[in-house]
Order: sequence, then C-alpha cells, then structure tokens
Amino acid sequence: MSDHPSYHMTPEEFRRLGYRLIDWIADYEQRVADLPVLSRAEPGSIRAQLPAAPPEQGEALDRVFEDLERIILPGITHWQSPNFFAYFPANTSGPSILGDLLCSGLGVQGMLWATSPACTELETQLLDWMAELLALPAEFRSAGAGGGVIQDSASGAALCAIIAARERKTGLVSNESGCDGRLTAYASTEAHSSIEKAIKIAGIGRKNLRLIPVDERSAMRTGELETAIRTDIAAGRLPFFVSATIGTTAANGLDPLPEIGRIASQNGLWFHVDGAMSGTAALCPEFRYIQEGLEFADSYCTNPHKWMFTNFDCDCMFVRDRSALIRALSILPEYLRNRATESGAVIDYRDWQIPLGRRFRSLKLWFVLRHYGREGLQYHIRRHVALAQEFAGWVTAHPDFELALPPPLNLVCFRHRGGEAANQAILDGINRSGKAYLSHARLAGQLTLRLCVGQTRTEAEHVKAVWQLIQQAAAAWQKTPSPKSRGK
Repeated sequence: MSDHPSYHMTPEEFRRLGYRLIDWIADYEQRVADLPVLSRAEPGSIRAQLPAAPPEQGEALDRVFEDLERIILPGITHWQSPNFFAYFPANTSGPSILGDLLCSGLGVQGMLWATSPACTELETQLLDWMAELLALPAEFRSAGAGGGVIQDSASGAALCAIIAARERKTGLVSNESGCDGRLTAYASTEAHSSIEKAIKIAGIGRKNLRLIPVDERSAMRTGELETAIRTDIAAGRLPFFVSATIGTTAANGLDPLPEIGRIASQNGLWFHVDGAMSGTAALCPEFRYIQEGLEFADSYCTNPHKWMFTNFDCDCMFVRDRSALIRALSILPEYLRNRATESGAVIDYRDWQIPLGRRFRSLKLWFVLRHYGREGLQYHIRRHVALAQEFAGWVTAHPDFELALPPPLNLVCFRHRGGEAANQAILDGINRSGKAYLSHARLAGQLTLRLCVGQTRTEAEHVKAVWQLIQQAAAAWQKTPSPKSRGK
C-alpha cells in the first residue's frame, strides 16, 4: 500500500461539500434580487485578486467558498435576477440544475450510441417530445427521415445547417475538394451574427453572404430576397442557403416563413429557421402563428436554455432529412467502429454536430419537462408575455415615450422622445444603479431601449419597479441644466 495520499476527495467529503454547495445555490436564489444586477467590477479587478501562480499543494475547498463570496460574486452579472431585462433570458431552474449536476456526476461521453445507449435514446425521445410540445411539422420527428439533436447553441446549429446545405448543393464535393467560390447565402440584416460567423467558418466567405433589408417590423423583405437570388443566378453563382428568424435578437422581428420557404423551394436553397428565444412561445397554441411556414424548412432550432428554464447549453435542432446532415459531418475512423453503428439500427449523434464528444445534456431537459409538464411551461410563458404587453401599454400611454414597433411577445423595444442623449442617459442611469439591467439596439438608425421579460422569478412587481426606474431616469435627464449639457 502506498504511503502517499490519494489526493482524491473522499465520498464523505464530497457529500459534505455537496450539501454546502446546494445550500449556497438555494441561498443565492433567495438573495439574488437584492444584488446589483450588473457587476460593478472594473477591468482586471477580479484577476488582480487571484494568485499569480497555481497552487503547489491542494487546500481545503472550504476556502474556495470564502473566495467565491469575496472575489467571484462581485464580478458576476446576475442573469438569474428577476430584475434582469437585458439581451434575452437565460432562465435556469432547480430541476435543470439538478439534471446538470447528474450529468457531471455520471461523466458520460455520449459520442456514440455504444458509449452510453441511454444518453442517445433519451435525447432522441426528448427531441420527439419537444417536436410534439411545439407542434412542429411531423417531418422533424425521428419516426420519419428527420429528427432532432441537442446542439450547444443556435450558433452551432446554424453552422451544421450551412455545412449540410453546402454539401447538398455541391453533391458532397466541397468536403473533398474545397468550397465552390460561387456559393451564395442569404439572411436579413437583423439575422443573428452567428449566421455570418458560420458562413466564414464554413469557407463560404463573408462576401458571399447577402444581407436582405427588413421592413418596419424588422421582418425580411421577400421581394428583395427574390431579386438578390435572381441576380446571383444570372451572374452564374450558386444560391444554396437562406436563413429566416422567428424573433430577431434586436427587436423580436418575425420573418415571413411561408414566402421565404416558397422562394427557397423554387430555387433549390436549404431553408434554415432560427427560433432561438421566441420559438419557446410555441408551447402555447395562441402563439404558434409565429412558426407558420415552418413546414417548408429543412432545419429549425430553438433554445430551451433561453426561455424554457433549462440552463446553458441546450439548443434543440431539428432536420427534415437527417441523412443530409450525417453525410456532411460523418467521419468514421477505425477506433470508432462498433457493431451497433455498423448495424444501422442506432443513432450516433457525433455525426450530427461539429465536435466528436458530447455531454449528457438531455438529462437537464428531461428534469425540466418532467417537473413542469406542458401545463407549467405554458403558464410561465403566458405570464411573461402578459407582463411585457402590460409594460408596452404603459409606454404607449406615456407622453414622453414611444414603442419602436409593436411587441409580438415578451420583448419590448421603446424610446424616450428626447432622442439619443435621453435614451443613453436613461440606459446608463438604470444600469449604474444596480437595481435593474436593460440593453439596447439601434433600429432605423435610432438608439432604442430593450426590455425582455423572461427570467424565472420575474413577477409583476419587478416590471413595475423597472418602469418606475425608467421614468425617474428620464426625469433626471430632463433636469440637466441645458440641452447642450444633455447631449454630452
């Protein structure tokens, strides 16, 4: 027997510290509303408190809890605060945290069916559940030629879709010989930046991405899409991919899926739809109008890690023809060969994604669906939308504010009528206060404030409180000495 210590944590110590960590997280959920939402840390201030060199010898992890409070917590922007209204929700929940903890504890590497059958088969079933809950076209379910997979994010889903579209257009030649420089892709000017990044990574080139203008509701102008495609075809180019959005990042714009789908079908383009946040709204029948036309799509994605109480990372991607995705992404070296794969009777999700390895991410989604059920999820989505619509009503009724566009769901884009300086002052004042956090966009060239309702514990009282803060910040700006000083 060795005289050296094992260095490993004992089961007893793990149990003690595990209980302590669960208690810490539970306490955090109770106090997060009282913490400054936006971190007040200065650049470099967190790192300056950390040792310059790594520890030579291990130490009691009780000290880590001390440093967690002293160093890490002040550097956190609290996405789980009920007063977080910026960007998009990232609304985790108790069931999701427990599922993620189980994923870490099991330490499964789910690259193949054979490396953990439960990891694959639970995911397949859950994606079929999600297709049913969201009332997606039957072609997106695993019983047919399609199916679903959990990606890390909508960015990863877009890249996979673009690669599959590229290979379908070129008959798998691009993977072997490099990209055809004539390939062109299309998205709106309000499409998420992940589309442009994926176009670059996939070797298509930014110059071959056509950004189509949007209308006053931030929706793609399909007439201009048709014109751009016709122009490229006439120039001898190869249009191959178009992306539409259900809920643009800046303004929650809804692209006209039926028209875009028709254009894609007529011209042989892969039609991808990004429903990253807003797709969750389709849990409720009354909001399913947002995905009319999805029956034309070759691929679709939505993120439970935004608005469905499932912590990052968890993107649900669906494809109409899984063989197109698999042919584009599959590589089978000898060390991955096994009887199950060669039988053709199983799914190997490594062929549906960019990396080889994959976590047991379906556990957290399983926990969430089992805990909330359809009814519980619908309740919270409806509540968030109602709170946002109520806020929009307050904006409309106030003489100093206006809506930038009618809000379809839970994101409200609005402005103070005082112009750029007023809106910047309001945004800065609220975010500096620590009492709430808003973000901004630039719509039709104007600085626009964004308020997104979707955090797990956001209630009517929090929405009322942020409206009061907004009015107070506006009043403070109006009291500045002169119009000249206001514009500084």
